[in-house]
Amino acid sequence: MMKYTTIKDIAKELDISKSTVSRALSGDSNVSKETREKVVALANKMGYKRNDIAANLRMQQSKTVGIIVPEMVTPFFMYVIMSAQKVLDEQGFKVIITQSHEDPQAESYNLKLMENYRVDGIIMSVCHSDINLKEYFRLQEEGIPIVFFDRVPSKIHACKVIVNDYVKSMLMMEHLIRSGRKRILHLAGPARIPNTEERKKAYKDSLAKFKIPFDPELLIEGENERSEGERVIRDFLRKKIPFDAIFSFGETLSIGALSYIQSQGIKVPEEIAICGFSGTYLSTIVTPQLTAIQQPFEKMGRVSAEQIIKKINDPESSCETIILDAEIVIRQST
Repeated sequence: MMKYTTIKDIAKELDISKSTVSRALSGDSNVSKETREKVVALANKMGYKRNDIAANLRMQQSKTVGIIVPEMVTPFFMYVIMSAQKVLDEQGFKVIITQSHEDPQAESYNLKLMENYRVDGIIMSVCHSDINLKEYFRLQEEGIPIVFFDRVPSKIHACKVIVNDYVKSMLMMEHLIRSGRKRILHLAGPARIPNTEERKKAYKDSLAKFKIPFDPELLIEGENERSEGERVIRDFLRKKIPFDAIFSFGETLSIGALSYIQSQGIKVPEEIAICGFSGTYLSTIVTPQLTAIQQPFEKMGRVSAEQIIKKINDPESSCETIILDAEIVIRQST
């Protein structure tokens, strides 16, 4: 195992106290110039590196923030992480990043990992609405603030950064209906994800608003994966269930649906229109490009980072839910 040079090693070599070495390395003018120069020269020779973790812990801070996301396969979470990390870096915080792989047990492990590393705060997007609620409450009681973003649990008082899933879904559905679509298939996300219910409600309420009967056969819950989009469309076409548009929970579902529809020689958008949430660059590298509710990834990361820094610096500061605006970008797929 590699042995790191410590202040104790330098003090022993020069036969002076550890406190003198520490003050000399920090440039304390109360230590003679000759001693300071000797300490610095020996520290450089011995490869001494300042232990920031130990120094921060002495000040009751680790200057570290944990970020937990459900997955890093799609670009959405990577964009948010990069934006948050930029703000945290500028404020002198180190970042520990983990993913839960959509598994509440892995998420619980990651939360304990963050606690063991004594992070000052956590930024996270949950993989399940309820399963780890007790863990969130416990960490808050231990004095570790959490800022939730995008997928946020409703049953806990904490700082949250979201977009208005319901309103934006209603507007997207209205776009489809006003363009003449009446048999709209909703590829919903899994029930465990908080956003799923808001988008489903908007889907049903939009149909009711335009007096289009709700057909439960046209609402399918599934994982937010490309293969799921392909599978659902394959089943619908095989069963000859008619539909003229798709509103999907996420981008990968939209891409999977588009891929299979095109493989069957069906024209998009002439025969079937397709749109969904997220709107990363993936929506623009397929043909036709996908209409999407484009979430403000960079702003979401920046605001989440600003909120956790605020809570770290002032634990008594108020928690608020910040609702960011998402943009509906109409492209060729609708």
